[in-house]
Amino acid sequence: MNKDLPRWATAFVLPLLNLLSALLVTALVIHLLGESPTESLAILINSAVVNPEGLSYTLFYASTFIFTGLAVSIAMEAGLFNIGAEGQMYFAGLGLTLAMLTFDSSLPAILLIPVGIAGAALFGALWAFVPGYLQAKRGSHVVVTTIMFNYIAAALMNTVIVKLVPPGEQNPASRAFSAAAELPRLSQWFPALGETPLNISFFLAILALVVYGVVVSRSSWGYKLRATGLNKHAAHYAGIRISKMIIIVMLISGALAGLGSVNSIMGSTHYLSLNFVGGAGFIGIAIALMGRQHPVGIFLSAVLFGALTQGGFDLSLEKQNIPPEMVILVQGLIILFCGAMENLYAPAIAKMLKLKK
Repeated sequence: MNKDLPRWATAFVLPLLNLLSALLVTALVIHLLGESPTESLAILINSAVVNPEGLSYTLFYASTFIFTGLAVSIAMEAGLFNIGAEGQMYFAGLGLTLAMLTFDSSLPAILLIPVGIAGAALFGALWAFVPGYLQAKRGSHVVVTTIMFNYIAAALMNTVIVKLVPPGEQNPASRAFSAAAELPRLSQWFPALGETPLNISFFLAILALVVYGVVVSRSSWGYKLRATGLNKHAAHYAGIRISKMIIIVMLISGALAGLGSVNSIMGSTHYLSLNFVGGAGFIGIAIALMGRQHPVGIFLSAVLFGALTQGGFDLSLEKQNIPPEMVILVQGLIILFCGAMENLYAPAIAKMLKLKK
């Protein structure tokens, strides 16, 4: 049905209607909980957008979500549904931490930070390699293997982090990195943002969006990527090596997911802890679906989910009847409407356009 609609309808109108549908269901749930939906929305917007410090936190969360959204999006361009960004980001955090624990006492920040970024990207790519290889060479569906690797990554981290806990400490976390491993925070240049963890990884995320847009839409490799996603058989007869493309795309996807750990660890906690991912990999799925794999759409979707995360915290504090899990409900509804029910309004829009003609 989407093929019968103009680009502006599929890229803007459908996602907007799906988002409004998710928010409408959320408003109904809030009403059933005994709270005012309009008042709750006002609190969320004020906390996440109007307040400068809250906006800073929104952009901090969005920085991670951009990377996981890009990870899912580039795989989808090749017809692959990588839902393993959670595990890839998790394993990347281990790679970043090992690099920091090894070199943070000997390298200056100008070298240490790139080493940490490279370690995160490398380990993220490695964790995506096996699912990509199995899909390309053995036909094992990437959805199944990436789900399995999410659980394997979590189990592995539970085992490895015990070895990284400093002697005498009870908290399941590595030692703190040296000051040289901390990403510069934007509050140094923009004091109005407040003392928040928003750091230069936000600019790295914007750069990744630009590179993604140029490579996918303006390069010969991007053309091959999209051709593979549209029709693998036709792409094969056109001379594209499908198995090679699948493996390369999964490596890039894993590396992008891994870069999300840079913001969370080097930009905020400055040590590795359990569950530092916090569901960012799964949020990347919603961002890719809602953003239609377009750089601008991915950015706007990431900011939206960053605002929901930030605003949801304050909303649950001010409204006792609204639990913190309400944010997860909204995320799930957005995935539902933008994924499984993305064409819900397509027939009505197509009919309206025909009537206008």
